[in-house]
Amino acid sequence: MKAVCEGIDLSDAVLKVVKACATKTVTPVLECIKISARNDRLIVLATDGEISIQKTIKADIYEEGDVCVPGRYFSDFIKKLEGVQITLSTNDSKMDIIYADSQTAMQVLSAADFPIIDTDINENSFKLKTADLKKFINATSFCCAGDDSRPILKGCQFLIKDNHICVTSLDGFRLATVKGELISSTGDMEIVCPARTLNEIEKMIDGDGDTEIFVQKGRILVEVDDTVLTSRLYNGDFIKKENIIPRDFTTKVKVDKNALKASIERAAILVRSDKNSLIIFDITSDRIEISSNSEIGSVQEPVKAETEGKDIKIAMNSKFIIEAVNALNEDKIVLAFNSQIQPFICENEGDKDRLYLILPVRTMNNA
Repeated sequence: MKAVCEGIDLSDAVLKVVKACATKTVTPVLECIKISARNDRLIVLATDGEISIQKTIKADIYEEGDVCVPGRYFSDFIKKLEGVQITLSTNDSKMDIIYADSQTAMQVLSAADFPIIDTDINENSFKLKTADLKKFINATSFCCAGDDSRPILKGCQFLIKDNHICVTSLDGFRLATVKGELISSTGDMEIVCPARTLNEIEKMIDGDGDTEIFVQKGRILVEVDDTVLTSRLYNGDFIKKENIIPRDFTTKVKVDKNALKASIERAAILVRSDKNSLIIFDITSDRIEISSNSEIGSVQEPVKAETEGKDIKIAMNSKFIIEAVNALNEDKIVLAFNSQIQPFICENEGDKDRLYLILPVRTMNNA
Protein backbone atom coordinates (compact mmCIF):
# COMPACT_ATOMS: atom_id res chain seq x y z
CA MET A 1 0.00 0.00 0.00
CA LYS A 2 1.18 3.52 -0.76
CA ALA A 3 -0.87 6.67 -0.26
CA VAL A 4 -0.37 10.41 0.16
CA CYS A 5 -2.79 12.56 2.16
CA GLU A 6 -2.98 15.74 4.21
CA GLY A 7 -1.99 15.36 7.85
CA ILE A 8 -5.00 17.31 9.12
CA ASP A 9 -7.40 14.98 7.27
CA LEU A 10 -5.71 11.81 8.48
CA SER A 11 -5.49 13.11 12.03
CA ASP A 12 -9.19 14.00 12.06
CA ALA A 13 -10.12 10.54 10.77
CA VAL A 14 -7.86 8.64 13.15
CA LEU A 15 -9.00 10.61 16.21
CA LYS A 16 -12.63 9.84 15.32
CA VAL A 17 -12.22 6.10 14.87
CA VAL A 18 -9.68 5.36 17.62
CA LYS A 19 -12.50 5.63 20.17
CA ALA A 20 -13.76 2.28 18.86
CA CYS A 21 -10.44 0.49 19.42
CA ALA A 22 -10.54 -2.21 22.07
CA THR A 23 -8.44 -2.02 25.22
CA LYS A 24 -7.18 -4.92 27.36
CA THR A 25 -8.17 -7.54 24.80
CA VAL A 26 -6.73 -10.97 24.01
CA THR A 27 -7.24 -10.19 20.31
CA PRO A 28 -4.46 -7.73 19.35
CA VAL A 29 -6.01 -6.82 15.99
CA LEU A 30 -8.98 -5.24 17.82
CA GLU A 31 -6.55 -2.71 19.30
CA CYS A 32 -5.64 -1.67 15.76
CA ILE A 33 -6.93 0.77 13.19
CA LYS A 34 -7.42 -0.73 9.74
CA ILE A 35 -6.37 1.51 6.85
CA SER A 36 -7.55 0.65 3.35
CA ALA A 37 -6.35 2.44 0.21
CA ARG A 38 -8.94 2.34 -2.59
CA ASN A 39 -9.27 4.49 -5.75
CA ASP A 40 -8.76 8.03 -4.44
CA ARG A 41 -9.75 7.36 -0.83
CA LEU A 42 -8.31 6.17 2.46
CA ILE A 43 -10.82 4.27 4.58
CA VAL A 44 -9.92 4.35 8.28
CA LEU A 45 -11.76 1.84 10.48
CA ALA A 46 -11.72 0.58 14.09
CA THR A 47 -13.90 -1.80 16.08
CA ASP A 48 -13.94 -3.51 19.46
CA GLY A 49 -16.59 -6.05 18.47
CA GLU A 50 -19.48 -3.96 19.83
CA ILE A 51 -19.07 -0.64 18.07
CA SER A 52 -17.27 0.28 14.85
CA ILE A 53 -16.42 3.70 13.44
CA GLN A 54 -15.31 4.28 9.85
CA LYS A 55 -14.10 7.53 8.29
CA THR A 56 -13.22 8.10 4.63
CA ILE A 57 -10.82 10.81 3.46
CA LYS A 58 -9.37 11.92 0.12
CA ALA A 59 -5.90 10.70 -0.80
CA ASP A 60 -3.61 10.07 -3.75
CA ILE A 61 -3.36 6.28 -4.03
CA TYR A 62 -0.27 4.88 -5.72
CA GLU A 63 -0.73 1.30 -4.52
CA GLU A 64 -3.97 -0.12 -3.15
CA GLY A 65 -3.94 -2.32 -0.06
CA ASP A 66 -4.96 -2.85 3.55
CA VAL A 67 -3.01 -2.76 6.79
CA CYS A 68 -3.66 -2.66 10.55
CA VAL A 69 -1.69 -0.15 12.61
CA PRO A 70 -1.53 -0.03 16.44
CA GLY A 71 -4.46 2.27 17.20
CA ARG A 72 -3.39 4.33 20.20
CA TYR A 73 0.24 4.77 19.12
CA PHE A 74 -0.69 5.64 15.54
CA SER A 75 -3.33 8.18 16.60
CA ASP A 76 -1.01 9.86 19.11
CA PHE A 77 1.71 10.07 16.46
CA ILE A 78 -0.43 11.31 13.57
CA LYS A 79 -2.09 14.07 15.59
CA LYS A 80 1.39 15.63 15.87
CA LEU A 81 1.58 15.87 12.06
CA GLU A 82 -1.53 17.89 11.28
CA GLY A 83 0.37 20.63 9.44
CA VAL A 84 2.22 18.51 6.87
CA GLN A 85 1.56 16.15 3.99
CA ILE A 86 1.99 12.49 4.88
CA THR A 87 3.01 9.49 2.81
CA LEU A 88 2.06 6.04 4.12
CA SER A 89 3.94 3.11 2.62
CA THR A 90 3.83 -0.50 3.79
CA ASN A 91 6.50 -3.14 3.37
CA ASP A 92 6.12 -6.58 4.94
CA SER A 93 5.40 -6.05 8.67
CA LYS A 94 6.09 -2.34 8.90
CA MET A 95 4.71 0.96 7.69
CA ASP A 96 6.87 3.92 6.74
CA ILE A 97 5.38 7.29 7.67
CA ILE A 98 7.08 9.99 5.60
CA TYR A 99 6.53 13.67 6.42
CA ALA A 100 8.54 16.76 5.44
CA ASP A 101 12.18 15.61 5.51
CA SER A 102 11.55 12.91 8.13
CA GLN A 103 10.58 9.27 8.16
CA THR A 104 9.25 6.97 10.90
CA ALA A 105 8.70 3.22 10.77
CA MET A 106 5.93 1.50 12.72
CA GLN A 107 5.17 -2.21 13.15
CA VAL A 108 1.86 -3.32 11.63
CA LEU A 109 -0.38 -6.40 11.53
CA SER A 110 -2.01 -8.13 8.60
CA ALA A 111 -5.49 -6.86 7.73
CA ALA A 112 -6.60 -10.42 6.96
CA ASP A 113 -7.40 -11.00 10.64
CA PHE A 114 -9.46 -7.81 11.05
CA PRO A 115 -13.21 -8.44 11.49
CA ILE A 116 -15.49 -7.85 8.51
CA ILE A 117 -17.84 -4.98 9.36
CA ASP A 118 -21.29 -5.12 7.80
CA THR A 119 -22.49 -1.66 6.77
CA ASP A 120 -25.46 -2.94 4.77
CA ILE A 121 -27.98 -2.04 7.48
CA ASN A 122 -31.16 -0.49 6.11
CA GLU A 123 -34.12 -2.79 6.79
CA ASN A 124 -35.78 -0.39 9.25
CA SER A 125 -35.11 3.23 10.14
CA PHE A 126 -36.35 6.26 11.97
CA LYS A 127 -35.56 9.92 11.39
CA LEU A 128 -35.63 12.75 13.90
CA LYS A 129 -34.31 16.24 14.37
CA THR A 130 -30.63 16.21 15.29
CA ALA A 131 -31.26 18.57 18.21
CA ASP A 132 -33.90 16.17 19.56
CA LEU A 133 -31.54 13.19 19.30
CA LYS A 134 -28.90 15.12 21.22
CA LYS A 135 -31.51 15.93 23.87
CA PHE A 136 -32.58 12.31 24.21
CA ILE A 137 -29.00 11.10 24.62
CA ASN A 138 -27.91 13.81 27.05
CA ALA A 139 -31.05 13.42 29.13
CA THR A 140 -30.88 9.63 29.57
CA SER A 141 -27.47 8.03 28.95
CA PHE A 142 -26.04 9.10 32.33
CA CYS A 143 -28.60 6.87 34.08
CA CYS A 144 -27.37 3.68 32.39
CA ALA A 145 -25.62 1.02 34.46
CA GLY A 146 -21.85 0.93 34.33
CA ASP A 147 -21.21 -2.71 35.23
CA ASP A 148 -21.88 -6.02 33.48
CA SER A 149 -24.16 -7.61 36.09
CA ARG A 150 -27.21 -6.83 33.90
CA PRO A 151 -25.85 -5.92 30.46
CA ILE A 152 -29.17 -4.67 29.08
CA LEU A 153 -29.15 -1.88 31.68
CA LYS A 154 -25.95 -0.53 30.05
CA GLY A 155 -28.15 0.75 27.23
CA CYS A 156 -31.08 3.07 26.55
CA GLN A 157 -34.40 1.70 25.37
CA PHE A 158 -35.82 3.40 22.25
CA LEU A 159 -39.54 2.69 22.02
CA ILE A 160 -41.06 3.91 18.75
CA LYS A 161 -44.79 3.87 18.11
CA ASP A 162 -46.95 5.92 15.75
CA ASN A 163 -44.06 8.32 14.98
CA HIS A 164 -43.58 9.04 18.69
CA ILE A 165 -40.44 8.07 20.59
CA CYS A 166 -39.75 7.37 24.25
CA VAL A 167 -36.17 6.87 25.45
CA THR A 168 -35.64 5.22 28.85
CA SER A 169 -32.61 4.23 30.93
CA LEU A 170 -32.07 2.91 34.44
CA ASP A 171 -29.30 1.43 36.56
CA GLY A 172 -31.25 -0.14 39.42
CA PHE A 173 -31.15 3.00 41.60
CA ARG A 174 -32.63 5.61 39.26
CA LEU A 175 -34.53 5.91 36.01
CA ALA A 176 -34.72 8.52 33.24
CA THR A 177 -37.37 8.73 30.55
CA VAL A 178 -37.82 11.31 27.77
CA LYS A 179 -40.58 11.57 25.18
CA GLY A 180 -40.69 13.26 21.79
CA GLU A 181 -41.78 13.08 18.15
CA LEU A 182 -40.13 11.66 15.06
CA ILE A 183 -40.01 13.06 11.55
CA SER A 184 -40.64 9.60 10.12
CA SER A 185 -40.20 5.88 10.78
CA THR A 186 -40.62 2.65 8.84
CA GLY A 187 -42.83 1.27 11.63
CA ASP A 188 -43.07 0.59 15.34
CA MET A 189 -39.94 -0.83 16.95
CA GLU A 190 -38.12 -1.33 20.23
CA ILE A 191 -34.33 -1.37 20.51
CA VAL A 192 -31.85 -1.11 23.38
CA CYS A 193 -28.72 0.74 22.28
CA PRO A 194 -25.49 0.77 24.36
CA ALA A 195 -24.94 4.09 26.13
CA ARG A 196 -21.38 4.17 24.84
CA THR A 197 -22.67 3.98 21.27
CA LEU A 198 -25.14 6.78 21.89
CA ASN A 199 -22.44 8.99 23.38
CA GLU A 200 -20.28 8.48 20.28
CA ILE A 201 -23.27 9.29 18.05
CA GLU A 202 -23.87 12.46 20.06
CA LYS A 203 -20.29 13.56 19.31
CA MET A 204 -20.73 12.83 15.60
CA ILE A 205 -23.94 14.76 14.99
CA ASP A 206 -24.03 18.52 14.74
CA GLY A 207 -26.19 21.34 13.46
CA ASP A 208 -29.90 21.91 13.00
CA GLY A 209 -30.55 19.19 10.46
CA ASP A 210 -32.01 15.68 10.72
CA THR A 211 -30.44 12.35 11.63
CA GLU A 212 -31.60 8.96 10.37
CA ILE A 213 -30.84 5.80 12.33
CA PHE A 214 -30.97 2.47 10.48
CA VAL A 215 -31.78 -0.80 12.26
CA GLN A 216 -31.40 -4.40 11.09
CA LYS A 217 -30.90 -7.77 12.81
CA GLY A 218 -29.72 -6.46 16.15
CA ARG A 219 -27.49 -3.72 14.77
CA ILE A 220 -27.78 0.00 14.05
CA LEU A 221 -26.03 2.32 11.62
CA VAL A 222 -25.65 6.09 11.64
CA GLU A 223 -23.89 7.98 8.85
CA VAL A 224 -22.80 11.61 9.14
CA ASP A 225 -20.84 13.11 6.24
CA ASP A 226 -18.01 10.59 5.60
CA THR A 227 -18.24 8.92 9.01
CA VAL A 228 -20.18 5.68 9.49
CA LEU A 229 -20.89 4.22 12.92
CA THR A 230 -22.34 0.75 13.44
CA SER A 231 -23.08 -0.98 16.71
CA ARG A 232 -24.69 -4.11 18.01
CA LEU A 233 -27.83 -3.72 20.11
CA TYR A 234 -28.60 -5.44 23.41
CA ASN A 235 -30.97 -8.39 23.44
CA GLY A 236 -33.45 -9.15 26.20
CA ASP A 237 -36.50 -7.76 27.93
CA PHE A 238 -36.14 -4.19 29.16
CA ILE A 239 -37.88 -3.26 32.40
CA LYS A 240 -41.34 -1.77 31.89
CA LYS A 241 -41.25 1.72 33.33
CA GLU A 242 -45.01 1.70 33.87
CA ASN A 243 -44.48 -0.85 36.64
CA ILE A 244 -41.95 1.36 38.42
CA ILE A 245 -43.14 4.97 38.16
CA PRO A 246 -45.80 5.79 40.79
CA ARG A 247 -49.03 7.34 39.56
CA ASP A 248 -50.05 9.12 42.78
CA PHE A 249 -48.09 10.95 45.46
CA THR A 250 -48.71 12.11 49.01
CA THR A 251 -46.27 15.04 48.84
CA LYS A 252 -45.52 17.40 45.96
CA VAL A 253 -43.00 20.22 46.04
CA LYS A 254 -42.47 23.05 43.53
CA VAL A 255 -39.08 24.72 43.86
CA ASP A 256 -36.70 27.02 41.99
CA LYS A 257 -34.29 24.80 40.10
CA ASN A 258 -31.17 26.95 40.50
CA ALA A 259 -31.68 27.56 44.21
CA LEU A 260 -32.20 23.85 44.84
CA LYS A 261 -29.22 22.87 42.72
CA ALA A 262 -26.87 25.32 44.46
CA SER A 263 -27.91 24.12 47.91
CA ILE A 264 -27.56 20.42 47.00
CA GLU A 265 -24.12 21.00 45.50
CA ARG A 266 -22.90 22.72 48.67
CA ALA A 267 -24.28 19.96 50.87
CA ALA A 268 -22.68 17.34 48.61
CA ILE A 269 -19.17 18.74 49.04
CA LEU A 270 -18.82 17.50 52.62
CA VAL A 271 -20.00 13.96 51.79
CA ARG A 272 -18.37 13.40 48.41
CA SER A 273 -15.92 10.83 49.87
CA ASP A 274 -18.76 8.79 51.40
CA LYS A 275 -20.11 5.73 49.56
CA ASN A 276 -23.62 7.11 49.06
CA SER A 277 -22.79 10.85 49.22
CA LEU A 278 -25.82 11.04 51.48
CA ILE A 279 -27.89 14.20 51.81
CA ILE A 280 -31.28 14.65 53.52
CA PHE A 281 -34.37 16.59 52.44
CA ASP A 282 -36.64 17.65 55.32
CA ILE A 283 -39.77 18.93 53.57
CA THR A 284 -42.32 21.08 55.39
CA SER A 285 -45.09 23.46 54.32
CA ASP A 286 -42.91 26.20 52.81
CA ARG A 287 -39.40 24.87 52.52
CA ILE A 288 -36.96 22.06 51.84
CA GLU A 289 -34.26 21.92 54.47
CA ILE A 290 -31.20 20.29 52.92
CA SER A 291 -28.56 18.81 55.21
CA SER A 292 -25.49 16.61 55.13
CA ASN A 293 -23.12 15.41 57.81
CA SER A 294 -19.67 13.83 57.72
CA GLU A 295 -16.36 13.80 59.59
CA ILE A 296 -15.44 16.95 57.67
CA GLY A 297 -18.41 18.91 58.98
CA SER A 298 -22.12 19.52 58.45
CA VAL A 299 -24.40 21.63 56.24
CA GLN A 300 -27.96 22.72 56.89
CA GLU A 301 -29.70 25.04 54.44
CA PRO A 302 -33.35 25.98 53.85
CA VAL A 303 -34.67 26.44 50.30
CA LYS A 304 -38.05 28.11 49.77
CA ALA A 305 -40.66 25.84 48.19
CA GLU A 306 -44.37 25.42 47.59
CA THR A 307 -45.52 22.18 49.18
CA GLU A 308 -48.72 20.16 48.94
CA GLY A 309 -49.44 17.18 51.18
CA LYS A 310 -47.62 15.60 54.08
CA ASP A 311 -44.30 16.64 55.58
CA ILE A 312 -41.55 14.15 54.79
CA LYS A 313 -37.90 13.56 55.61
CA ILE A 314 -36.00 11.54 53.04
CA ALA A 315 -32.35 10.62 52.36
CA MET A 316 -30.80 10.29 48.90
CA ASN A 317 -27.59 10.04 46.91
CA SER A 318 -26.50 13.61 46.16
CA LYS A 319 -24.98 12.66 42.78
CA PHE A 320 -28.27 11.19 41.57
CA ILE A 321 -30.38 14.20 42.52
CA ILE A 322 -27.83 16.69 41.13
CA GLU A 323 -27.73 14.93 37.76
CA ALA A 324 -31.52 14.75 37.59
CA VAL A 325 -31.92 18.44 38.42
CA ASN A 326 -29.24 19.38 35.87
CA ALA A 327 -31.11 17.45 33.17
CA LEU A 328 -34.31 19.44 33.71
CA ASN A 329 -34.60 22.62 31.67
CA GLU A 330 -37.20 24.85 33.32
CA ASP A 331 -36.76 27.44 36.07
CA LYS A 332 -39.32 25.71 38.29
CA ILE A 333 -39.25 21.95 38.89
CA VAL A 334 -41.49 19.55 40.77
CA LEU A 335 -40.48 16.80 43.20
CA ALA A 336 -43.06 14.21 44.26
CA PHE A 337 -42.80 11.71 47.14
CA ASN A 338 -44.76 8.93 48.85
CA SER A 339 -42.58 7.79 51.74
CA GLN A 340 -39.02 7.64 53.05
CA ILE A 341 -38.38 4.33 51.32
CA GLN A 342 -40.33 4.60 48.07
CA PRO A 343 -38.91 6.05 44.83
CA PHE A 344 -39.57 9.73 44.16
CA ILE A 345 -39.66 11.68 40.92
CA CYS A 346 -38.28 14.96 39.54
CA GLU A 347 -39.74 16.71 36.49
CA ASN A 348 -40.29 20.14 34.95
CA GLU A 349 -43.22 22.17 36.22
CA GLY A 350 -44.65 22.73 32.74
CA ASP A 351 -43.28 20.47 30.00
CA LYS A 352 -43.64 16.84 31.04
CA ASP A 353 -41.45 15.48 28.24
CA ARG A 354 -38.90 14.09 30.71
CA LEU A 355 -39.01 12.45 34.12
CA TYR A 356 -36.42 11.21 36.60
CA LEU A 357 -37.09 8.64 39.30
CA ILE A 358 -34.67 8.10 42.20
CA LEU A 359 -34.59 5.41 44.86
CA PRO A 360 -34.03 6.87 48.36
CA VAL A 361 -31.23 5.65 50.62
CA ARG A 362 -32.25 3.72 53.70
CA THR A 363 -30.85 5.13 56.92
CA MET A 364 -31.06 4.14 60.59
CA ASN A 365 -34.15 6.33 60.89
CA ASN A 366 -36.12 4.85 58.00
CA ALA A 367 -34.86 1.27 57.75
